[in-house]
Amino acid sequence: MTTASEDALAAPTAARAQWLAPVAGLSFVALWSTGYTAGKIAVAHGGAFTTLVVRFGFAALIFALLAWLGGARWPERRQALHSGVTGFLQLALHFGGVYGALKLGASAGFAALVIGSMPLMVSLFAVLLGERLSRLQLLGLAIGFGGVLLVVAERLFGAQTNLYAIIVLIVGLIGISVGTLYQKRHGSAIDLRMGLFIQNLTATVVLLPFSLAVEHFDHDNSLAFWASSTWLVLVNTVGNFALLFVLIRNGAATKVATLFYLIPAAGAFVGHFVLDERLTSLEIIGFFVAASGVYLGTRQSAAVKT
Repeated sequence: MTTASEDALAAPTAARAQWLAPVAGLSFVALWSTGYTAGKIAVAHGGAFTTLVVRFGFAALIFALLAWLGGARWPERRQALHSGVTGFLQLALHFGGVYGALKLGASAGFAALVIGSMPLMVSLFAVLLGERLSRLQLLGLAIGFGGVLLVVAERLFGAQTNLYAIIVLIVGLIGISVGTLYQKRHGSAIDLRMGLFIQNLTATVVLLPFSLAVEHFDHDNSLAFWASSTWLVLVNTVGNFALLFVLIRNGAATKVATLFYLIPAAGAFVGHFVLDERLTSLEIIGFFVAASGVYLGTRQSAAVKT
């Protein structure tokens, strides 16, 4: 039986946890969404590969410092290899497609929508690998695909995004989707700081030759380039993981996937207000149709056991 003083101490802790999780969750969505706009600004002042080398290179240094300060040990060879493959897929291939599309003229909102449909692609790959989905999940896949088609059709017929930008975005979508499945299947107990160091270092090593050979490390050394790159490193790479830790610590890790459904629309609105990107009524409808489909398509139905 607890005493009155113990109850008094427990009450603020419970109250703090109740408001902290939603605040952290909404902050996670807001900050993640700004990454597309910051990336759009960065590639306007430098090459796509060069921007990514700067982002991942500095992020690797930060995670290396955090691992060293925390006394993290170097992982086993197999663990390091799995982290390297994950870094290639989820960072180099994924963001190479995103930033390449932004450089080719894709809007921040459009890139956010395509990559935001990642759970649909993951579900599709899971089906191809033999996993069974419920009827509700299959319906969600169809609805989500329809929402994506609405926005893609609007962009194509409106000549706002060229076909090459869509192709490289799809490459980026495949990268993050396959990378997610790979990480799930080959996840290990590697220290998170060390794992993120290896992932960012791998992406830097993979993209550096393209930056040097294709773009000649092109950037205008402007305040806009370095400010947006700094935002990408500190906020979108390091800051988002700090928020993720807060969500997990407060028992809200299972809600992160649901919050992810808000990112495409949030990314579109950030791009609209910061970059003055046009939003049509059909695109807005498409965003919310896709988000609804992703939610249904990735929802675990309690009534169906597969």
